[in-house]
Amino acid sequence: MKPRILIIGACGQIGSELTLALREKHGNDHVIASDIREGNQSFINSGPFEILDATNYDALEDIVLHYDVNEIYLMAAMLSGTAEKFPMKAWNLNMNTLFNVLQLAKDKKINKVFWPSSIAVFGPTTPKEHTPQQTIMEPSTVYGISKQTGERWCDYYHKRYGVDVRSIRYPGLISYKTPPGGGTTDYAIEIFHEAIREKKYTSFLSENTALPMMYMEDAIRATIAIMEAPNTNIKIRSSYNLGGISFTPKEIAAEIQKHIPEFSINYNTDFRQAIADSWPCSINDENAFLDWNWKHQFELKDIVKSMLNGINKLSTTD
Repeated sequence: MKPRILIIGACGQIGSELTLALREKHGNDHVIASDIREGNQSFINSGPFEILDATNYDALEDIVLHYDVNEIYLMAAMLSGTAEKFPMKAWNLNMNTLFNVLQLAKDKKINKVFWPSSIAVFGPTTPKEHTPQQTIMEPSTVYGISKQTGERWCDYYHKRYGVDVRSIRYPGLISYKTPPGGGTTDYAIEIFHEAIREKKYTSFLSENTALPMMYMEDAIRATIAIMEAPNTNIKIRSSYNLGGISFTPKEIAAEIQKHIPEFSINYNTDFRQAIADSWPCSINDENAFLDWNWKHQFELKDIVKSMLNGINKLSTTD
């Protein structure tokens, strides 16, 4: 039987592409998209869509029961850069939505949960290179603190109540299909738009700041893969490390210049530099490979080519 899936935060950067991928896989009527506001997404009219404040447990439960939902992908969150400006609002959103979904699973009203964590769970004392699955975590941001806390609750609900919750720690994600969502790694999206429009870009991170990054197509594939893996294969219920590639603003600029020779970059760091400095440079995701056969596909040259082609294609159809 096909699952009945609810996506919370479907209009966001990840949720919008995940909705389309899941509808293509399972059929439009089997994937219910929801968000706190409608937004301007291509999937709105292709299948069920509900306005939902997922911090409201009763409203969430009503949708689950109405559509006979058995799987939830909880993609709603306030990201790192924005969360630093609104710390209590970010904490309430990021934590209350998770508690509501875990409670539904505890009460057997849904069977399976996906909740995304992030490299933001790591901190200044975490080993920077090939950061292992189990290591020191002392996050220094509101977003990171909420994600680390969420990991512990996911693990607790699995061990205490048998909740089938699955999670991955996303690195920075790159896509041309949706705008940046207020994250520290957003420079790696903005740079392509500015390269095409202005032939120049001012980075808010310094030239040699290396961070783990991933093309959105890889991230969506990993998200679906972990949810489809046999229950016995999922050995980690807090969150799996997920690695892609690592590069600096200087390196991505050099790759862009192979396609746009006149492109130039300069640097004017802001508060996000301190956030980036607290995160790993590269991630060891061996556990994801061993448990559910994860491996990224897109290297830097593939990402740059796809991003430039994608943005140019969108601009010609607008």
